[in-house]
Amino acid sequence: MRCPYCQNNDSKVLDTSHDSHGGIRRRRECFNCGQRFSTYERPILATPLLIKQDGTREEFDREKLARGIRISCAKRPVSAADIERMIGQVESQLQKMSKSEVSSRIVGELVMKVLKEVDQVAYIRYAIVYLGLDDLHSIRDEINQLLES
Repeated sequence: MRCPYCQNNDSKVLDTSHDSHGGIRRRRECFNCGQRFSTYERPILATPLLIKQDGTREEFDREKLARGIRISCAKRPVSAADIERMIGQVESQLQKMSKSEVSSRIVGELVMKVLKEVDQVAYIRYAIVYLGLDDLHSIRDEINQLLES
C-alpha cells in the first residue's frame, strides 16, 4: 500500500477490523517515514444495471446515490457515518438481489426506506423530488402518512 505522505510502497499493518458490510479497515505504518494511516477495503460485488423510466440503462453509481442522500440530509442532525451506513445498506440490498438489471425505482424505494428510519425531514425532502410531489396538498398527504405510521 502506497504511503499518502512519502509515496513509499512498503508499510506494515498494525491493526485490522471488520465492519458489518464486509469491509476491512487496516491501520498501517510506513517503513520509510514512520507515518501512520488507515486504509479501507470493501469487496467489489456486482451491482445490477439500473433501468431508468425511459428504458435506458445505466451502471449503479455509488457517488450519485451518496449525493442524493447528502442533499436530503443537508443541515439535519445526520452524521457522516449514518449517511455511509445508509449508502452501504442500499448497495448491499441491490447486490443481494442477484439480478443483472433492476428498475431504478427499486433504488428510490430503498433510499426512502432507510431515510424514513434515520430522519423523517430528510425522508420528506427526498420524497418531494423522488415522488414528484409538486403541490402542498400532496406533500401534506405524505407527511400525514408519515405521522400516522
